[in-house]
Amino acid sequence: MSPSHDGRSVAADKDEEVSDSTVPATTLELRSMVTDDGAVTLAMNRVDLPLPEADEVVVRIEAAPINPSDLGMLFAGADIESIETAGNVDLPAARAAIPGGVAGLGGRLGLSMPVGNEGGGTVVATGESAAARALAGKVVGFLSGSTYAQYRTVNVASCLPMHNGTRADDAAACFVNPLTALGMVETMRLERHSGLVHPVGASNLGLMLNRICLADDVPLVNIVRRAEHVELLRVQGAHHVVDSSAATFFADLVDALRVTGATIAFDAIGGGELASTLLAAMEKVASEGDVFSRYGSDTHKQIYIYGGLDRGPTTLNRSFGMSWSVGGWLLTPFLGRIGQNGANRLRARVADEITTTFASTYGMRLSLAQTVDPVHVRRYARMATGEKALVTPQA
Repeated sequence: MSPSHDGRSVAADKDEEVSDSTVPATTLELRSMVTDDGAVTLAMNRVDLPLPEADEVVVRIEAAPINPSDLGMLFAGADIESIETAGNVDLPAARAAIPGGVAGLGGRLGLSMPVGNEGGGTVVATGESAAARALAGKVVGFLSGSTYAQYRTVNVASCLPMHNGTRADDAAACFVNPLTALGMVETMRLERHSGLVHPVGASNLGLMLNRICLADDVPLVNIVRRAEHVELLRVQGAHHVVDSSAATFFADLVDALRVTGATIAFDAIGGGELASTLLAAMEKVASEGDVFSRYGSDTHKQIYIYGGLDRGPTTLNRSFGMSWSVGGWLLTPFLGRIGQNGANRLRARVADEITTTFASTYGMRLSLAQTVDPVHVRRYARMATGEKALVTPQA
């Protein structure tokens, strides 16, 4: 398609699904700004929408999830309970205080930053390259870092085209959770572990991971925080579910590790003593029957922290020998590790199974204006199980 700058009409060939699609000159989007008075403001902004270059497309965004990884950009560590209404009727906003000031946030002071890691919608205009034109009229999921908006111009490499009939609601969450869950299993295999542990088993990502592990015959220990979540996972076929709120948690964890042989865990909690508890339980299993060694077992135990639901310090009580590691794990470096062919293989699986293995569920649907309503903010920012929010920018 060739952009015309009078009227911004982007014309398509006659045999394409999209024709005479008019691209708006501006789009409404959500932005976050930290100010030196120790506060963060979330506000609706009206911004220019660029016409697509050769390898770009314009997506009419119909859905975008709020993932835990979005909260840092949205709120910059603010006290959610302090949030209050700001802005006006046309461009609503909300403002919250950041406890302890803005130390460590200097790089974003005074910058109005777009937010939202992923989304889904329909391609309404394309650039002139074959790759861009092939997406005309298609529903795609995409990454951009600015998906809480009505429209977005993005490179085709950031898009994952869906099969015909896929809804934008399903496409919206095709990157962060699906590729993270697949990446955990791939990392387990690359590092020669035989099973894995996931401490937020009842989350959307946890349910995806459980389905992957069942399909791929991977031993998985699911940890949940409530008794009712044990039943939730059992109904979905999970073999090993451990309730961290139970008095028998450590013994139950050891039993599950003994059966699965899991020696790698992916921890979304981050703070507190969970990582230490996991290492201690793994070491207990690994040491059973071994001759005593002051250095512990030779079995390597790995904890990867990939989230920060608890922002407190990670505490390690050294009761797990010397063969262990704790480190960070992020999706983008992992995808670089497996290369383009590996990433394409995972993306293809996600597109094929987006309504089954990688299906997401939501506890609330929010318009753009509702994302800055303090009542809704206090709800979705808690990230409680079953309360995940889906932003619907066209509402």
